[in-house]
This record gives sequence, structure tokens and C-alpha cells, in this order.
Amino acid sequence: MTRHDSSLRPIDELRANVAQPFERALAMPKSVYTSEDFLAQELEHVFAKEWLCAGRADALPHPGDYLTLEIAGEPVIVLRDRDGKLRGLSNVCRHRMSVLLEGRGNVRSIVCPYHAWTYNLDGSLRGAPAMTLNETFCKEAIGLPQVRVEDWLGWILVTLNPDAPPPSVALADVEKLVGYLDMGSYQEHFREEFLWATNWKVLAENFMESYHLPVCHSGTIGGSVDLMKMTCPEGLPAFNYHWIVKNDTVPLSLAHPSNTRLQGDERRITWLLSIYPSLMITLTPGYFWYLSLTPDGPGHVKVLFAGGMSADWCADPRAAEHLAGVKALLEDVNIEDKGCVEKVYQGLLAGLSSPGPLSHLERPNYDFATYLASRIPD
Repeated sequence: MTRHDSSLRPIDELRANVAQPFERALAMPKSVYTSEDFLAQELEHVFAKEWLCAGRADALPHPGDYLTLEIAGEPVIVLRDRDGKLRGLSNVCRHRMSVLLEGRGNVRSIVCPYHAWTYNLDGSLRGAPAMTLNETFCKEAIGLPQVRVEDWLGWILVTLNPDAPPPSVALADVEKLVGYLDMGSYQEHFREEFLWATNWKVLAENFMESYHLPVCHSGTIGGSVDLMKMTCPEGLPAFNYHWIVKNDTVPLSLAHPSNTRLQGDERRITWLLSIYPSLMITLTPGYFWYLSLTPDGPGHVKVLFAGGMSADWCADPRAAEHLAGVKALLEDVNIEDKGCVEKVYQGLLAGLSSPGPLSHLERPNYDFATYLASRIPD
């Protein structure tokens, strides 16, 4: 029986894949990208149990500011309540189960678009028209179920899992690695959402490795990359990472001249953090951008793409100009990435395709595969 025997379940193929040492590793088996059954397991055992990113906390500055998302098929609202606290709530009315809010915005209360049942910002039911003749109706006994949400270093993290360790514990090693950059003080300046025709893991893996940069990004950033000067360390249980030491080509990627706290290479290292399962962060001393990924069937991924600047760069008189230049570059890079990751998914569906051996620069991909294999039970 071979490592990619088609008679095996996708999880068995994946376990066989990561049972090999990294030096002999292949790319993940095709079935883990294309199988509806494997996606259902991912939604149940990964997305419904881990902390997922809904965006940045500073994007919801005022009481009533909200955003919506879906976690493993569960509609969720994240909002700022009247006391300034972040809250997670079910986005389904307790009456006839209509979805309540869509997109982003600001509300004084949450009003169901079907029968106008109205909820306070803490999820309690404020009012329900024409319910006085129902003898079982008790307004105080009906409210929107609460969903766990935390502000972790400025990131809004949400989970359906009541037993998940808090992010401060689960992601303590992230803070040890990049805490000197004080992510919590960075401010978000743009946020976009789009849908790409590929599996969510293809896009995640694309972020995790820089092996593709010289070719996929030959029109933008590829020319500045020397593959033989890159290192990809072994990842940790909750994330993998690698880094690039930048030159002075993009001033915004460096510490601001007024910043005297950061010293040496701290002033110019760009970190690429892949926080499992689906938060991908590029973090520099001057700016950050990130992707938060949500599966939409095996062949599509919903992408939250956003970013902004560190506090000292936000105060710079030319900050908007610098950010506009970086944003324009990132948009071009996204176009290149979209073409590459959609081609990969097309290839995954081909009958003659098969996984090939990994480069030493794809160590993060192997660690990601190991993580997934550990989360899917028998």
C-alpha cells in the first residue's frame, strides 16, 4: 500500500504523509483539498473548536459597531456593547430563526428583519410585538446565545468552543516571538473581503512559504528575493513562522525614525506568522497586513484582507502617502497570488496530478499538515 493509495480515507492519507520525516516529505495528498467529507471534518474539529480571527479590535471603536461572520456554518455577530466591551452573539433570532444582521455597521439595538423582535447590545430581548397572548412567552428568558470573543494583542478572536484555552495561553509563544513590536498598538486602515476559487489550505500554504516568490511575484516583489538566504525554522504547535530582513526600499516596512526603542535588526525584520488554522499575518515595524480565511466548499475560500500601520507611523505627516504605496503593491501581489493558487486547485482536480517532494523552504507547509492531522479524530 503506497502513501497515496486512493483506497485510504483522506485523514489516513494525511497521517501517512506526516509520518515521514520532513526530509522525505511530500505535499499533502489531493484528497484533503478536494473531499467534501474531509472539509466537513475540518469544520467540525478545527474551525468549530479553534480561535478564529474576525478582524482588529480598533475597527469597532464605538458602542453599537458590529461585524458579522460565519464559523463552521454558525452565523455570529461581534459588536462593541454600551460599556465598550467586545461581545460575541448568535446572529439568529430566537423567534423564527432569521439571520439578524449582515456585513458591518452600527446599531443602537439589534432588530430582526422578519418580525422586529428587538435585542439589546448585550443580547437580551428588549421587545417582541404582539406576543402578549402567548401564555408561555417570557421576555427575560429569551436572549441571544453568547459566543466567546477576546481582544488578543488587538486581534478580535472568536471561538464556538467553551473549553478552548484563552488566546493568551494558546498563543503565548507568538507573543514571546514578536511581542517587542506591540501589535496591540497598530491601527487598521483598510479591510476588504473577496472570494477566490481555491481550497482554503492552498491559500494558507501559499502564505506560509516564500519559495514561490521569485516566479509567482516576478512582476512585483520577486526580484528582491534570494531563496538561498532564507531559513524556515520548525514551527510550534499553534503556528509556524519565518522572517525576512528588509532593506530600505520600502520605508514603511522599517521602524519609524522617531522610534528609539527598537534596536538593530528589530528595526527591519518582517515576520510572516501563520496562526492555525487560518490567520496569516505579515508584521513589520511600520505596517501589517493579514488574511483570515473561511472555507466555502472545497473549491472556494472567503478571504478577509486587511492591514494598517504601527502607532508611530500613524502619527507621521506622510503616513497616508506611504500606506497608499504599500497598499497598491499589496493589491498587485494579491492578483498574482490569486492566479497561482487558483491554478493549483485546478491541478489538484486533474487525474494525472500527484503530490511532489517539498523543498527545505516549505517546512511550514509540513508543520501545517502535521497540525491538521493531529486535529481530525478517527
